[in-house]
Amino acid sequence: MVDQTPVTEYELHLYVDGELPVGRREAVEAWLANHAEDAARVASWREQATLIRQRFAHIAEERVPDKLKLAAITRTRRSWGAIAATAAIAAFFVGGIAGWVGRGASAAAPSETEVFTSDAMVAHRLYISEVRHPIEVKAEEDHLLPWLSRRVGTTLRAPDLSAFGLKLLGGRLLPGVASPAALFMYEGGSGERYTIYCSKVDAARTSFRYEDNTNFGSVRWIEGNYGWALSGPKDRDLLKSIASAAYDQIENRPPPTSRSSADQLLSRRGS
Repeated sequence: MVDQTPVTEYELHLYVDGELPVGRREAVEAWLANHAEDAARVASWREQATLIRQRFAHIAEERVPDKLKLAAITRTRRSWGAIAATAAIAAFFVGGIAGWVGRGASAAAPSETEVFTSDAMVAHRLYISEVRHPIEVKAEEDHLLPWLSRRVGTTLRAPDLSAFGLKLLGGRLLPGVASPAALFMYEGGSGERYTIYCSKVDAARTSFRYEDNTNFGSVRWIEGNYGWALSGPKDRDLLKSIASAAYDQIENRPPPTSRSSADQLLSRRGS
């Protein structure tokens, strides 16, 4: 006899992912046979999952570059800390020679900007291939920006990127360089995904800097002790244009009227 307990949305997600307990599968299938609206939602989720897997599966399976592995970064930080500590003790006893060693260890340490960039790219790579949970809080929920702003420590704005065909899906909270970070995710009409990552960074203001790997690129900048990184499909010019539009909105600047946003920003900052 089929279980007649009402089916929840969570069970529908489990059904799509093939994770339902054996005893509930027949109940869900019976429910879908009599509830056309839920059956349409399930079909839509399956289609979306297939498209995302086709688009991002190669990225999800891609080997993480050694320099972007959190363990490597942590190990580097620890190594630097140990070297610096050793150098400091040695310098206390032997003076100038050990001081020179300590100077070399400091030079090898990753900067906060480098760690910020790695964190942003790792977060982008990790979450763009998520089917069920690409974001933590949906864009429609009123507490998204107040919550992330409070945790990150600054007033955040989620830029309107509809001029580029991108819709805000929502955001999530992540660990940052030294304090919480926010990640906003956008999606285009073809399923392409872009992210904006923000975290406090103890570094001087910078202009746009572009970096990429095999499958995606990222434009980062630092303004007012906060770092921002816009990541997406590897198209340098497009990413700079989107980053410029995002920058203008985040800094509450009026849109440019003559040249492109990217050109103006790059000119203003001399990059």
